[in-house]
Amino acid sequence: MGIYSTVMEAVTEATGLSPTAFFTILAMMVVVYKIVCGMFLGPEDFRQKPQKEPIQVGDITESELRAYDGSDPKKPLLIAIKGQIYDVSSSKVFYGCGGAYSMFTGRDASRALAMLSFKPEDLTGNLEGLSAEELSVLEDWECKFLDKYPIVGRVVQPSNTSQNGDGLHIHHNDTNGHQQQQTKDD
Repeated sequence: MGIYSTVMEAVTEATGLSPTAFFTILAMMVVVYKIVCGMFLGPEDFRQKPQKEPIQVGDITESELRAYDGSDPKKPLLIAIKGQIYDVSSSKVFYGCGGAYSMFTGRDASRALAMLSFKPEDLTGNLEGLSAEELSVLEDWECKFLDKYPIVGRVVQPSNTSQNGDGLHIHHNDTNGHQQQQTKDD
């Protein structure tokens, strides 16, 4: 019992508290520490979670892009800038339903980003009439998106179709913007 008595006397001398008060305060401090630490991120939250391979959508029209606006939780969140489509699903807080930038999702937001605008009429890929400064702002946005999000496709113009006697002719633009014709038999 000599060690116990020595420790209790040392606690009283060092703290000026009775051993019961000292150990009660110490226990409360440990409990408060655990509660406060539990309110914040733990080490497991910092581990890199394996990212899903982005779904490649390829060439789609603006109207097809609208299906990726966050209204279907099974589909990725997509945004286009200058025709390039980015998967922004990793930033659901910003681009998902209710997010600060959710209005850009499922759209080519080039004009709105260039003008730093949240107006619905600016949610278009039309860059006509933008100033050099606005185009520079858009280029900055494009660089940020290239660094952070994978490119999963591009926005293309809808195909023009016509029917004649020998089959269906589909006109579309190739990767260089030249119009090509493809024939499909009925």
